Amino acid sequence: MSLREFVALGTSSQVPTRYRNHNGYLLRWDGAGFLFDPGEGTQRQFIMADIAVPEVRRIFITHFHGDHALGLAGIVQRLSLDRVPHPVEIFFPKSGQAYYERLIRSTIYHRVVELVPRPVDAPGVVLEDETFSIEAHPLVHSVDTWGYRIKERDGVRFEKELLDARGVVGPLVGRLQREGAVEGPQGRVTLDEVTTKKRGAAFGFVMDTRPCEGALALVRGCDLAVVESTYLEEHADLARDHKHLTAREAARIALEGGTLGTLVLTHFSQRYASTKPFVAEAREVFPRVRAVRDLDRVPLPRP
Repeated sequence: MSLREFVALGTSSQVPTRYRNHNGYLLRWDGAGFLFDPGEGTQRQFIMADIAVPEVRRIFITHFHGDHALGLAGIVQRLSLDRVPHPVEIFFPKSGQAYYERLIRSTIYHRVVELVPRPVDAPGVVLEDETFSIEAHPLVHSVDTWGYRIKERDGVRFEKELLDARGVVGPLVGRLQREGAVEGPQGRVTLDEVTTKKRGAAFGFVMDTRPCEGALALVRGCDLAVVESTYLEEHADLARDHKHLTAREAARIALEGGTLGTLVLTHFSQRYASTKPFVAEAREVFPRVRAVRDLDRVPLPRP
């Protein structure tokens, strides 16, 4: 299934409201589901979004505050209830190993799903496969917190004019892609001679933090960057005290970190009735801004 979208399952911060559930975010990427920070009620939000929980293949926990992790217990039990056949990797701060163990064993259930823990304790690439490179970088919050960046591997695009000029057509094209070089009608042809580079998409996820180098690294070159913006600048003192960001600070991170696409704001304090001021404040610094509501969908662009 070729679908690329970010789904905001919940967009509140510490306290849910009548209109905003606790955190929960799903990145759907060509059939793979990446779930971030499942707070309370995430399982129900999947139903409201008309998305099947078994889509989840990887789960990312930034830190073990309840609004970012209490829903993990329900999600892993639901994955077992639905008898998900594939392993599910779970990334989380290594310092929170005890909380991870408690959550996945919080109540009685029959474990069917294979959970693969991926504790994080060092910055940089934490996993690479044939499709993605996943990085983690430390953030600055009141507890050990890590953000995540997912980068699709770069590819190549065949140029028809170059293929035709070298006589590489039909089955030869597939062979060239597999082997990197073929003998054509006009001699040896390499992949580099008839292709151009195609940049893979990138996604960054920055939750509870103050401005820091880790946040800048996470949004670097991203086509979609999700950054918490708990407060407005009028409450910048609260942002400093509680180690969160304002909308303006989130926009500065996007700008200085080199975000290529859209900045998505979320994780709003319950004190605010509207997100319009967040967008207005952020757009003074960074032009491409969206504030999400629960169940909003934002496309992940193809570069």
